[in-house]
Amino acid sequence: MSTTTQATAVTTINHFINGTETAGEGSNTQPVYNPATGEVTANLALASAADLAATVAAARTAADSWGDTSIAKRTAVLFKFRELLVANTDALARIVTSEHGKVLSDAAGEIGRGIEVVEYACGISQSLKGEFSDQVSTGIDVFSFRQPLGVVAGITPFNFPVMVPLWMAPVAIAAGNAFILKPSERDPSAAVFMARLFKEAGLPDGVFQVLHGGKETVDGLLNHPDIDGISFVGSTPIAKYVHETATANGKRVQALGGAKNHAVIMPDADMELAADHLTAAAFGSAGQRCMAISVAVAVGSAADVLVDKLVARANDIKVSHGLDAEADMGPVITPASKTRIEKIVGEAAEAGAAVIVDGRDLVVADHENGFFVGPTIIDKVKREMTAYTEEVFGPVLAVIRVDTLAEAIEVVNANPYGNGTAIFTSNGADARTYTRKVHVGMVGVNIPLPVPVAWHSFGGWKNSLYGEHHIYGPDGVRFYTRGKAVTQRWPEHKEDSNASFAFPSN
Repeated sequence: MSTTTQATAVTTINHFINGTETAGEGSNTQPVYNPATGEVTANLALASAADLAATVAAARTAADSWGDTSIAKRTAVLFKFRELLVANTDALARIVTSEHGKVLSDAAGEIGRGIEVVEYACGISQSLKGEFSDQVSTGIDVFSFRQPLGVVAGITPFNFPVMVPLWMAPVAIAAGNAFILKPSERDPSAAVFMARLFKEAGLPDGVFQVLHGGKETVDGLLNHPDIDGISFVGSTPIAKYVHETATANGKRVQALGGAKNHAVIMPDADMELAADHLTAAAFGSAGQRCMAISVAVAVGSAADVLVDKLVARANDIKVSHGLDAEADMGPVITPASKTRIEKIVGEAAEAGAAVIVDGRDLVVADHENGFFVGPTIIDKVKREMTAYTEEVFGPVLAVIRVDTLAEAIEVVNANPYGNGTAIFTSNGADARTYTRKVHVGMVGVNIPLPVPVAWHSFGGWKNSLYGEHHIYGPDGVRFYTRGKAVTQRWPEHKEDSNASFAFPSN
């Protein structure tokens, strides 16, 4: 498989099944675009039912032997995989930019955050360590340990084609599972590139596989009896569907959904710092992040000062194709996304909000067919407007004005999403009140994108998470393993049975 941004050299992106790149048995394909040019760069092979069956069968066979492989040998592969990711970061970032559209530095940044999880997985022996209790009863000891689930699948979104798979696969593999990745059809090449790196690192065939497809493939994974666990990141409606379907089939599921992330700005905040970080958090990656700040909740006198600074910064953002070294922001992923974002902005204006920075008519020179939307700021947004109720997933920042911190907390807590939030303030008491009272899973204080480091776990509340386990970190280890407790006795003399009908504990 190869990738290219040249319209004259459309290639085929294959699956990676049982250690081999293959077009599989299916005959259906789907075009893959460069969002900056609007050109088709590849055709993606879509899986048939036979491809799914072959992939799961290979994973089941591989899981049996991989789960019995020593932790030392499993982590040795991951150490090598980490070295290969570092060595190939530039090449992998260019693949991401060519299919997603994000600027090259942002693509490299997501790879770096993914590598952090690989590094955590390299030290998984500490997390898998069990407990031992000596002489709990006369001559009896109890110990516990964790074992892999078996075969697990990851269904991942377009917005982080490297980082989100790396939130899942390294932890699952280090724990002894076989992992099947079903990446987004919009930017699938990074997944196959990583599969090659895993093979080069010495991972046995079948332990990491890539299967491309749409809803039929997803449903096949959710319903297959030989798949033990499903990890999902995507929109809330699909997360809910994945959770309901897979759990009905007896599978363990972690399904991370959508978000509407608020940043509360207090009047005593460092406004320069707040404006700088809100600009990056709202418009970085063209707003296509589940942790993007899409709502600024300005408290009292903070509003006018903040808005003026945000407007100045938004107007200075350079929007261009992702390989432009001077670009701050690239295109959105599809024409449909562009149309939807522009529609929501228009609806806000019609409903009485003030579009004070309007990116709807942006055209990038020499990339007139690209899917570009410029930075957009909508002031005086009301909570019933679609600019607030919908997850826009684009470079749009809505500003809501409130009078007090208590009112700001009520706004955040009334929202059905609970992924991430932030507060900008110089008052420690207000920060503490906010972090304790807000109903959100990840909170930043003077930090707009509070994505936890790899040895914590990522996950929201409310409609942003279905299932009890957050992703990566300690929760990731718990998700991909099952606990087992063993009570054992080794009588010193054969006649010392001490059997009893009374269910003794001593």
